[in-house]
Amino acid sequence: MAGPIPYPESQYPEPLPQQSFPPQGMRPTGPMPYPGQVPSAYPGTLPPPVNYPGPPRRRRFAVIGIGLLVVALVAAVVAVIVLATRGSDGGTGTITDASATTAIQGYLDALVKGDDETVARNNSCGFYDAVTDRRSDMTLANLTSDAFRRQYQKVSVSKIDKIVTWSPTQSQVLFTMRATPAGRDQGEVERQGIAQLLIQDRDILVCSYLPRNSGQF
Repeated sequence: MAGPIPYPESQYPEPLPQQSFPPQGMRPTGPMPYPGQVPSAYPGTLPPPVNYPGPPRRRRFAVIGIGLLVVALVAAVVAVIVLATRGSDGGTGTITDASATTAIQGYLDALVKGDDETVARNNSCGFYDAVTDRRSDMTLANLTSDAFRRQYQKVSVSKIDKIVTWSPTQSQVLFTMRATPAGRDQGEVERQGIAQLLIQDRDILVCSYLPRNSGQF
């Protein structure tokens, strides 16, 4: 047979190459790593983990303060919007006892004096200036004032008993008035009445008047 005869492959793996050791003076003092283990870059045992401090208390207080300031600003803006919306109807606010007394007294004086234009302006409840034909309004005002003068020759509002507010511009008022009956010598009498008031163009109009006495106008 020509050529060398190959030996059968060995059933045992070749021995691992021996690791070279550093000189005596440079050998590490710690434990030797196991074969295949990568030596650590930090000598000896690792230190325990460090607990980092949380955010400073001053910073937390500053964040809370900014949040409260934002909430206060939002509340102020909402309040301004609500007040502006309420005042956008041309009114001056809700009706008070003093303003109701002034408006009702002016209406009653117009009835006693026969001021039909003032009576019609109040009874139209804000439509008077926009109405083109006011004949029916003036006729109704004349009949109303004439009937009132047949009963009383003088009236004055003595007190406001109760105000029921429907909206910032509308209220229903129960009031007491002292009246001198027409053609009688019995002195003053007290009567109650109900008036529906409306704030329109900075004026308070008496849209309707209804006495609380049976048999009275």
